[in-house]
Amino acid sequence: MEAIPMTPIAQVVGGRTEPTDDYWGGTQAILRLDPDLYPVEATKGLEEFSHLEVAFFFHLTDQADLNLGLRRARDNPAWPEVGNIGHRNMRRRNWLGISRCKLLKVDGLDLHVEDLDAVDGTPVLDVKPWFAEFGTRGETHQPAWVTEMLGDYFAPSTEAQPARR
Repeated sequence: MEAIPMTPIAQVVGGRTEPTDDYWGGTQAILRLDPDLYPVEATKGLEEFSHLEVAFFFHLTDQADLNLGLRRARDNPAWPEVGNIGHRNMRRRNWLGISRCKLLKVDGLDLHVEDLDAVDGTPVLDVKPWFAEFGTRGETHQPAWVTEMLGDYFAPSTEAQPARR
C-alpha cells in the first residue's frame, strides 16, 4: 500500500498538557482551525451540533513503543492479553486518535470543546459533526475489562480548566 499524505487542519489549544489514562471529564480546550486552510465560513452551521468527532495525531507518543502483537491494557495482569487492533490507545500503526467531544461554542475558526482526550498542541487531522444516525445500530457488547478500565476515564478532573485563548 502507498503512504497517504496528511496535513493537520487544526491544533488543540489549552486543556491538558500531559496525556493521562483517566479523569478527562470537564477538560476544556479549543480546536483552532488553520486560517490558511479554511475561511471563517467553514464553521457556519456547526453551532447547531452538540458533539464533534475529532481525528488527531498522538504527537507525544514514543514511536519506539509500538507492539502490534498481544499485550494487556495498562499492563494490568488481571486483564487479558489482547491484540493491537483490540485496543484504543496511542500505540497505533499510524498514531491516530479518535475522540467524541461536546461542542460548547463556535467562535470563528475556534471550536470550544469539552471532554476531548487530546492535549495542548495536538495536531488535528479532521473534525466532523456527530450525527446520531451514525451511532451504533443494534445492541452493543464489549469485554468486562473495558468497562472496568474506563470507569474513571471521563470522571471529572480536579485539574479541568477552561481553554486558554
